[in-house]
Amino acid sequence: MLDSLESPPEAPFESRPELLPEPREPLLTLPRALTSYILLLAVIHGVRMLLPDDIDDLIIQIFGFIPKRYDSTLLDVAFPGGAGAKVWSFVTYSLLHANLSHIGFNVLWLLPFGSALARRFGALRFYLFMAMTAAAGALAHLVTHEHGIAPMIGASASVSGAMAAAIRFAFVQGSFLSFSRGDADAAARVPALSLLRALSNGRVLGFLAVWFGVNIIFGIGSIAIGTEGATVAWQAHIGGFFAGLFLFSLFDPVPHLPPHAADASWPDASPHD
Repeated sequence: MLDSLESPPEAPFESRPELLPEPREPLLTLPRALTSYILLLAVIHGVRMLLPDDIDDLIIQIFGFIPKRYDSTLLDVAFPGGAGAKVWSFVTYSLLHANLSHIGFNVLWLLPFGSALARRFGALRFYLFMAMTAAAGALAHLVTHEHGIAPMIGASASVSGAMAAAIRFAFVQGSFLSFSRGDADAAARVPALSLLRALSNGRVLGFLAVWFGVNIIFGIGSIAIGTEGATVAWQAHIGGFFAGLFLFSLFDPVPHLPPHAADASWPDASPHD
């Protein structure tokens, strides 16, 4: 008898992995460094919510940033925290928030940009970067509010710095805001634009125009976000933003690529400065 000419039955679809659709990684994934940072903000605020109002006010006075604390004409005025607060409050103010909506607003902006930056920098560089941009924001607030008595709190300066740093590579082909992104790790490690090229990139300039426009509107209109009777410290936002934009290269661990390699691999990219 002749052997049957019928083809053997095909394996079930599920048993043929080459036919299965490749799983797509979510657009937004949180690296451990960013998750820990957000949890720290939440835990600090959660503990403060359990404290009596007078104790919480004292914490804000000690760890919030108060420009008048540095007023040399008021040597006879003692602020809570003493000399130490003049140092640590440049950073610790960024860990305090007025309420949950204040935290939520900052976290909402931090999620896409901070996630990419934390993946690129790694935990230590990311935390140092957030601290430095917080300090830059406090310095900008001090310069523009020399005799201000109201404590400034919130992570907005650091969030602004993270956004500024991220746009140095966010629009490069394969990165997280490009039209053809890779997976989360690859998207975070594309070669960054030089500062000069970033400032001549149309998409970067468009982002800058929107960002500065929003902050100017908030500043001129004294619009408060997340806290009653408080205005947005937009000068601190700008201080943190410029720090993130210009100091990015000091923290960036991604190796430089030769110009011809960058042009061949990433049409929109050039090595960072």
